[in-house]
Amino acid sequence: MAAAPALKHWRTTVERVEKFVSPLYFTDCNLRGRLFGASCPVAALSSFLTPDRLPYQEAVQRDFRPAQVGCSFGPTWWTCWFRVELTIPEAWVGQEVHLCWESDGEGLVWRDGEPVQGLTKEGKKTSYVLTDRLGERDPRSLTLYVEVACNGLLGAGKGSIIAAPDPEKMFQLSRAELAVFHRDVHMLLVDLELLLGIAKGLGKDNQRSFQALYTANQMVNVCDPAQPETFPVAQALASRFFGQRGGESQHTIHATGHCHIDTAWLWPFKETMRKCARSWVTALQLMERNPEFIFACSQLPSTCPQAQQLEWVKNRYPGLHSRLQEFARRGQFVPVGGTWVEMDGNLPSGEAMVRQFLQGQNFFLQEFGKMCSEQFWLPDTFGYSAQLPQIMHGCGIRRFLTQKLSWNLVNSFPHHTFFWEGLDGSRVLVHFPPGDSYGMQGSVEEVLKTVANNRDKGRANHSAFLFGFGDGGGGPTQTMLDRLKRLSNTDGLPRLLLLNQFHDVVTGSCIQIVAEEAMCHYEDIRSHGNTLLSTAAAALCAGEPGPEGLLIVNTLPWKRTEVMALPKPGGAHSLALVTVPSMGYAPVPPPTSLQPLLPQQPVFVLQETDGSVTLDNGIIRVKLDPTGRLTSLVLVASGREAIAEGAVGNQFVLFDDVPLYWDAWDVMDYHLETRKPVLGQAGTLAVGTEGGLRGSAWFLLQISPNSRLSQEVVLDVGCPYVRFHTEVHWHEAHKFLKVEFPARVRSSQATYEIQFGHLQRPTHYNTSWDWARFEVWAHRWMDLSEHGFGLALLNDCKYGASVQGSVLSLSLLRAPKAPDATADMGRHEFTYALMPHKGSFQDAGVIQAAYSLNFPLLALPAPSPAPATSWSAFSLSSPAVVLETVKQAESSPQRRSLVLRLYEAHGSHVDCWLHLSLPVQEAILCDLLERPDPAGHLPLRDSRLKLTFSPFQVLSLLLVLQPPPH
Repeated sequence: MAAAPALKHWRTTVERVEKFVSPLYFTDCNLRGRLFGASCPVAALSSFLTPDRLPYQEAVQRDFRPAQVGCSFGPTWWTCWFRVELTIPEAWVGQEVHLCWESDGEGLVWRDGEPVQGLTKEGKKTSYVLTDRLGERDPRSLTLYVEVACNGLLGAGKGSIIAAPDPEKMFQLSRAELAVFHRDVHMLLVDLELLLGIAKGLGKDNQRSFQALYTANQMVNVCDPAQPETFPVAQALASRFFGQRGGESQHTIHATGHCHIDTAWLWPFKETMRKCARSWVTALQLMERNPEFIFACSQLPSTCPQAQQLEWVKNRYPGLHSRLQEFARRGQFVPVGGTWVEMDGNLPSGEAMVRQFLQGQNFFLQEFGKMCSEQFWLPDTFGYSAQLPQIMHGCGIRRFLTQKLSWNLVNSFPHHTFFWEGLDGSRVLVHFPPGDSYGMQGSVEEVLKTVANNRDKGRANHSAFLFGFGDGGGGPTQTMLDRLKRLSNTDGLPRLLLLNQFHDVVTGSCIQIVAEEAMCHYEDIRSHGNTLLSTAAAALCAGEPGPEGLLIVNTLPWKRTEVMALPKPGGAHSLALVTVPSMGYAPVPPPTSLQPLLPQQPVFVLQETDGSVTLDNGIIRVKLDPTGRLTSLVLVASGREAIAEGAVGNQFVLFDDVPLYWDAWDVMDYHLETRKPVLGQAGTLAVGTEGGLRGSAWFLLQISPNSRLSQEVVLDVGCPYVRFHTEVHWHEAHKFLKVEFPARVRSSQATYEIQFGHLQRPTHYNTSWDWARFEVWAHRWMDLSEHGFGLALLNDCKYGASVQGSVLSLSLLRAPKAPDATADMGRHEFTYALMPHKGSFQDAGVIQAAYSLNFPLLALPAPSPAPATSWSAFSLSSPAVVLETVKQAESSPQRRSLVLRLYEAHGSHVDCWLHLSLPVQEAILCDLLERPDPAGHLPLRDSRLKLTFSPFQVLSLLLVLQPPPH
């Protein structure tokens, strides 16, 4: 062999190696062209189409018709089943034999009645290994079935992945044949691609880079693709290079296999079930072929055990589920995470987040014999509640991994490994993988980027590396694993560790069919909930509901006196002022006998000659201009005006809403430059209810030629806030509707409610971090206060908010067109309210007011006659503590145990007495998973329990009830 010249031209050498492994150029004579050897067509191919997602047992009984390579099938969301009959040539004995299959759509191979591997061109899984080595006695003929879903890994968007699906899209089978696979060629290709990556990634100024390029060039010199006997010499050159170890000081990368499946996004829920099977069965195949690897699975919402998706697989693919359990017993399949699905981090309530952990952990304990006690994975969520650390602590979890912190156009997060301290002081160790992706493919470029991006160099010398096709599933491939094995400890690159973790993720933006399915789920929940309410009312009164009388139920932990519209015979309603104790009920006689008392000043309503309207209940005075805008809001006792001088509140504003790409996801800062006030016409404001218990005025507003709203502005007797009941008919494209309230309040911070608490955010744009928060999330209220006075904006279903300067703004409706062209179109109803207050929002009762707005009193049919007295199950001695939840314990013998969830809402240390009317036998503090604290037994004194809270602390209390008398 001739010696290589001492000097080599960098570019020509790089391109020489690139062409030697290219799938496009010189495949007649390069190494890539020898990856597969002899081939033959399948013996027979037949198929049938169906709009349904049939189980295997039913599908194989259908009428299959002859098919051939090149045939088309579809349309979108249909399924094409192929029966593939194979005969392996005798001459292939001793060879590795693959079924090579290339088609549009997502395929799943079935063998002997069980799913065995996923197939997808997008996920680079286009062959199924029939045998690693064909034996003399192995069967030569077999029949497989390939179930092909008429959608891609990322749905079937028309023109782009996030566009609405193309309902008429057709799919094609382009390859179906048997072929001999040359494993030695595959390994040489992996080595050469890695050497190229090292040479280009380290650059011309790096000695190790030149060594990599020199080695690759030498391999091309000695390797003759037509003569396999030359391959071992080339392999030895590569092994010599990769065998040169890095030092102990090298950064260590923990390569984590990742199969990210959104439970529903650009495809419907039912397709996710099949995505799980395609991805997980492929993961199991990788485990079998690579027994040295441990696969950690998060139980988030898709492709790895999210509890929800595991349950789907258990029901639809029981054999696959059993195999998952077996690999878990071996220690190769390790569930991580902790929740039922990977929930959104902003919108769910605190109790909803607790239920995610509770249900997810219980499922894992039941199915895999252990909970996920190590770490919580939330890689793809779009927000992080400040109460998550406390919730994790309450579930026994101390570590957290996420990836979406990298999605920020304005600021780069300053750390990758750090402690996150929550609202109550709880701390968890967080890792944010520096590769800025959960879909790596094991390339040298990605490995080097992970090291270069690490913001904690010198302090933390380890980082995670998430690899595998994701979002639509697919996960890692054998090639990815082979790359990372080769790079495990090579000089010039980070080091010793490969851990494959498959898990899934749920997002909040989806195609139309998913939204329709979700609405059906919600309708079922409402129907079931109403049945439970009726049953509960009957149980409270120890009888069946009768035709007479009403029971007014208060689900909140404080006494309430409010105006209600009570039903009258014939379908009419009458207003009544009712008082109901904390978490209890009060009887109300039939509406015909109601004689409402007015212990407080009644509501006065006055319409001026110019069309403006004033509402006054002695607590606040509201003035509306003739178009329905708020010109004045006065706290009567002090005479303090809440609306900024010369400004108007309840001003609807419309913005252009055209993001850079992610239509339903992103709101860009430049939308604020397109602000257009929506102006009404004078004379549209009219008086509704004329006063007494309630006063109101209403108006119509044409938002655009296509959209309109109507609104009733309501003030009740004794109520500290004015409500705005709003109905919108919304038919827009890329528009954003908000409502604004300029306040006569000055503060550099505004306060926003989050799960189990609240936090402050700036009202200015002093830094890029402030500016990037031009829109933030809030739950039921936000408040702008200065010393002695403030203004709170409450709402019953909106989550986007901002306070810029002194203007409080609530985001109402958007109109994105991708991935769902009909998103938010149609009729909407919602309510927001404005509450001026003296002193702090805590002392003024803003938190309680927001709860009351969101959880109105319930009027339920009661037995005849209705109970004669009121009754309260629970009450609290301190307004700083909220009893958020009362539920039956998950493990409750004879249903005799309850769990109460309470939290400190003011941000203070407080002692609080909980008063109970139930026959309690035992009271024990427990964690969020309802595991009793051995030292948490509480003494019961005169039907009271003493509880001690630190700021924003969440406490869970297990109550064991006394058995009923015999």
